[in-house]
Amino acid sequence: MAEVTSIERAVLAAGDPAASTPDADVLAGLLANRFSCRAFQPDPVPDAVIERMLGIAQMSPSWCNTQPWQVTVLSGVATDRLRGALLADLDSDEAKVPDIPFPAAYTGPRQERRREVAWQLYDSAGVTKGDRVAAARQARENQRLFGAPHVLLIHSSRELGTYGAVDCGIYLGALMLAAQALGLGMIPQAALADHSVLLRRVLGTPEDQILVAGASFGYADEDSPVNQFRSRRAPLTEAVTRISE
Repeated sequence: MAEVTSIERAVLAAGDPAASTPDADVLAGLLANRFSCRAFQPDPVPDAVIERMLGIAQMSPSWCNTQPWQVTVLSGVATDRLRGALLADLDSDEAKVPDIPFPAAYTGPRQERRREVAWQLYDSAGVTKGDRVAAARQARENQRLFGAPHVLLIHSSRELGTYGAVDCGIYLGALMLAAQALGLGMIPQAALADHSVLLRRVLGTPEDQILVAGASFGYADEDSPVNQFRSRRAPLTEAVTRISE
């Protein structure tokens, strides 16, 4: 098992150590050691490993077992073709309309956490404060798929609305843990949802499907500076209210 990190120790310390089990320790380790990979090796992932990852995530729970997620996985030339199309779309004047509206605002602790992780990324990428050109170049890595050899897009049935998207979020969480367990790097990307019009055209996605998110994946470039920092998690006292009487 991987070395226990400070985050994992905090997670384990939040409960009674006597209540720990091997399965709980494995799950805690996967969650603690997973990170959003922003630099990949060019080597493709074998089909058998991708199938195993998808098979694990397919066991995700969903409301009434509707399993609304529809997943398109791109590899090889298809990934490179989409990468080029996304970059061209980013530079075009065509309106960008995500199927699911982006957050209206970030306030309070959510804004503080967002700023903190942004500066962690900028520091690791060598982007100095106020350098808008360098910041835009780093943001452009989303459309470049961070150099990953694979990308997947997750759609949901339009008729299920918010709840279909929630189920897809559960699926994406399981997918990231499956990738971690299989030694893969992955980064979930809401930024790709901004290209829903392009992706619907390129992928031939039916109109009754909405794009929830994408995720680039492959083998992590562990030597890249952008893969060295880790985002913090708030203590349970900031996230949980317990009522017993």
